[in-house]
Amino acid sequence: MRSTISMVDRTVKNPYPVRMARPRSFDEKQVLNAVRDQFWDAGYAATSLEDLMRVSGLGKGSLYAAFGDKRQLFLRALHSYTDDSHGRLREALAEAPRALDALRMLLEAPIDEPTGAGTRRGCLMANSTCELGNADPEVLDHARRTYETSTALIGDCVARAQREGDLPAGADPIALARALLAAQQGLVFMSRTGMDTATLTATARSLAAQLLPDHSGD
Repeated sequence: MRSTISMVDRTVKNPYPVRMARPRSFDEKQVLNAVRDQFWDAGYAATSLEDLMRVSGLGKGSLYAAFGDKRQLFLRALHSYTDDSHGRLREALAEAPRALDALRMLLEAPIDEPTGAGTRRGCLMANSTCELGNADPEVLDHARRTYETSTALIGDCVARAQREGDLPAGADPIALARALLAAQQGLVFMSRTGMDTATLTATARSLAAQLLPDHSGD
């Protein structure tokens, strides 16, 4: 009598249940904002791991597992800062009723704060470039791309002001945008020295009068 061979379940059984990765119990954006402010206030070199753990509320393992080492965390925070800055710049330039008003507000932005606390912090991108640009090519490359994006956004606003008849049609929008950005960053730097608000305001208005003369009545 022929023996009957039963089918054998050859599926490999794992005796150990697979553990699903636990979802992160923290808000990534909130953590990036907290460490961004720490780097912004103290600088990269002066910020310790203990500082990052304190402001983020995370332990070393959780912090590094989510973001990498200190440098990678700094770069993530810096990219988040510039993304947010470009978003605010794009919105501010687009929402102004006339482009010329938006460009003038751009020059006054570094001093448009009653307490002056924000102006004394300066620009995180500019601060980081001064501190790390010579030693970290990635920071320097990001700074170049950041300022080119800012220039392009401002240049679009200059072109709009030309279409609205408020700036000379023959001016190069990108050249003027670079001049405006350089002036704005100069005001940011001057504000960090503790220069009084009245002097900064007068300087901003003088720059606006020279760089953005109103041609609407010509």
